[in-house]
Amino acid sequence: METGKPVTITVETIVHSPVESVWTYWTEPKHITQWNTASEDWHTPYAENDLKVGGKFLSRMEAKDGSFGFDFTGVYDNVSINEVISYTIADGRKVEVKFSRQDNDTKIITVFDAETINAVEMQQAGWQAILDNFKKYVETSPEE
Repeated sequence: METGKPVTITVETIVHSPVESVWTYWTEPKHITQWNTASEDWHTPYAENDLKVGGKFLSRMEAKDGSFGFDFTGVYDNVSINEVISYTIADGRKVEVKFSRQDNDTKIITVFDAETINAVEMQQAGWQAILDNFKKYVETSPEE
């Protein structure tokens, strides 16, 4: 197998909420546990987040039927409040999430290194589903 530059995948959405609110929903564990899922049969029962360069995060992702679960963990490489978060996942892959103010809306663009086990299309669909779930959560939650 080639050890060149990994394939990168991009997912994006526009959330109808100001960037400051979007940032809060994205970064606080009490919110992460509410939106961090790709489908109705999964959930995130626990999350922790030390949002600073060198800080660690953990989201426990589990099938609701208890058949499977894993810890999604990593370390922050860059944190610029209301603008960008980049991190390295425990397996060494890189992720960058950009938040762009568009009047009262926020555009989120996530670019991440693909892993080599699952098809690129499957990974893109999964990460997009989580981003779509985030958008729905923010847009239907009462303001903080």
